[in-house]
Amino acid sequence: MNTEERTRARILNVLKTSKRPLSERVLIKKVKGSKNPAKLYEIDNALRSLSAEGKIKKDKSGWQLSLSDKGFVGEVTRLHKTFGFVRPAEKGSSDEEIFIPGKYMLGAIPGDIVLCENIPSRGELPEAQIKEILKYSSSSFSGTLLKEDGVYYIQPDTLCKDKLEIEGDVSAKPGDKIICEISHRGSRHSEHRCTIAASFGSSESAKNCAMTTLYINEIETDFPLAVMDEARHIGNMSISDRDIYSRLDLRDKPIFTIDGADTKDIDDAISVERTENGYALGVHIADVSHYVKPGSALDNDAFVRGTSIYFADTVIPMLPKELSNGICSLNPKEDRLAFSCLMTLDNDGKLLSYKFSKSVIRSRVKGVYSEVNRIIEAGDYPDAELAEKYEGLLDEILLASELAQKLCENRRKRGAPDIESPEPKLVLDENGKCTDVQKRVSGKAEEMIEDFMLMANTSAAKTAKEKNIPFVYRVHESPSPEKAARFTEILDKLGIAHPDTEKLKAAHISKILNEVKDSDIYPIINSIALRSMAKAKYSHEPLGHYGLVLDDYAHFTSPIRRYPDLAIHRILTSLCYDKESPSQLKKKYSHFAYEAAANSSECELLAMKTERECDSHYIAEYMASKLGEVFEGTVSSVTAFGMYVELDNTAEGLVRIESIHPPCDFDGDFSLTADGKTLYRIGQRVKVKTVKAEVSSGNIDFELAGTVCTD
Repeated sequence: MNTEERTRARILNVLKTSKRPLSERVLIKKVKGSKNPAKLYEIDNALRSLSAEGKIKKDKSGWQLSLSDKGFVGEVTRLHKTFGFVRPAEKGSSDEEIFIPGKYMLGAIPGDIVLCENIPSRGELPEAQIKEILKYSSSSFSGTLLKEDGVYYIQPDTLCKDKLEIEGDVSAKPGDKIICEISHRGSRHSEHRCTIAASFGSSESAKNCAMTTLYINEIETDFPLAVMDEARHIGNMSISDRDIYSRLDLRDKPIFTIDGADTKDIDDAISVERTENGYALGVHIADVSHYVKPGSALDNDAFVRGTSIYFADTVIPMLPKELSNGICSLNPKEDRLAFSCLMTLDNDGKLLSYKFSKSVIRSRVKGVYSEVNRIIEAGDYPDAELAEKYEGLLDEILLASELAQKLCENRRKRGAPDIESPEPKLVLDENGKCTDVQKRVSGKAEEMIEDFMLMANTSAAKTAKEKNIPFVYRVHESPSPEKAARFTEILDKLGIAHPDTEKLKAAHISKILNEVKDSDIYPIINSIALRSMAKAKYSHEPLGHYGLVLDDYAHFTSPIRRYPDLAIHRILTSLCYDKESPSQLKKKYSHFAYEAAANSSECELLAMKTERECDSHYIAEYMASKLGEVFEGTVSSVTAFGMYVELDNTAEGLVRIESIHPPCDFDGDFSLTADGKTLYRIGQRVKVKTVKAEVSSGNIDFELAGTVCTD
């Protein structure tokens, strides 16, 4: 225990054992102690931090504890119309959220620091009530403008179910999508008053709503002038002999890329050759670090953005298109500077050796997943058009597919669980309106590229760990004890055997998923397993990757769109190209690696949240054109207020519990029951009718229209 922790512990212990509040003079006297006495500034700092965390408080009677044994301090992370979530401030709880029923929210909004007290849980998540708002945030919120009896209101999308009165001038029109800021706080959400900060046009347009989401999440769609000046200068460059000097020249190798048909920011290419003892695999990545220098306007802006953001037909790039779609993109038939990971594998696909080298490449073709899938499936060119486009690459494509199958099998043997999490593919018309929602399908080509990138990423992390240099690792920690216990509890209730262990290993989850793969309880296990997982993040420490069952992992393969990849390219350049020693790298990059990891984790979470919210507007826009229509779907989750049903196209909506007959209750696990009998549970196929699709909030409501016979 360090000095700060010891002083904090003394303060808490003194106040806990005191029967009454203590004056500051008395408290300091008791805390200073005679053995290892605390200094006054240490006590002052500890008092400030404990007070800021809400663990202690000071009033007219003196200092006292704020929290009971059931209490904690946290930050409000998100709201729905009738409930919210708080993330505890304690270290190690970054992945845990506590459910707060609406009646216990006290009008708190995202960003507020609140004092909470645990209450008995009625479902899977722990529950609490907010006792006091310690610090107010200035969060903006979105909604639709209303006008009633000459008074303007906002109907919030998620802040609360009540409409809030708007103060000040209003230039927007009723029905517009608007952003508001709270100008007056009440003790409950319905008592808040607000002012309009921005308006975006009709709330029935998903495009307008997506722009609102970007505004709320403070996502910059444009680049500063200084960044654009640098980007245009670099974009006009050509590759010179000086750039190529001392690089490995791979332009004669059969290197090619495989991406989606619409991809413009191509940052990875592959090459595969058969060797006497197995395979030579090359993963060639755009050398973005050659162009984006430390401390430049481009670098500083990329650090702040952290990642590119993708939704519907929109890309908000981390780097300007002059780089992302231009000089850094591995376009076919053009010389490009790359950073290559060159690996040798045995006949079973086991990694034998790897090295990193600055290179120059010339991609033979811009491959497309759907086209390569057809070639792999046919084992040959399926038509003359593909034969012409991929001329001279058939053997390489089929050899790559052969190697990928072995890598995939090795991943399964390690016990990496294959947890399903479907993603939507949105189809938009020329006006940006969503006309179709489809389930994104991944074929052999997609899986092949994923496995090859995984090998390069692993090699990068192994290199850093072996050399003991600062790095940005991609880490995925084990499920928390609470989530692991919850998973095994569900297994026990379903009568599924599982290892008698306190630590839930990924191999255990994989084995169980495989055993129930073809049964009707598979969706339950898949859902609970998914929710048991911690969130992957970036770290300056090599903590391993639980989900991939790897001791070493990093992100090396997408420096155009992810800052961690750019960061480790920079570090590996110093190691492999500039030949700097590990001690030099520690001085140069230790702080940088720490900052890049922490910031990139935050940026990734924000990007994922933004993408999910934007997509929800477009999906709701599509489903709004299907009101009254009946679809088949699968119960994806069950709650105290109803059940969510996911259609086969991935659109998800709520069947409210009050609309279900006969009346039923949530069993706290995975079912809705009546009179002790299960009516509906996760994984069950049902028919639903679309009764509401609110573009502004992205929420969809269904009503049951029958069950689906699966015999």
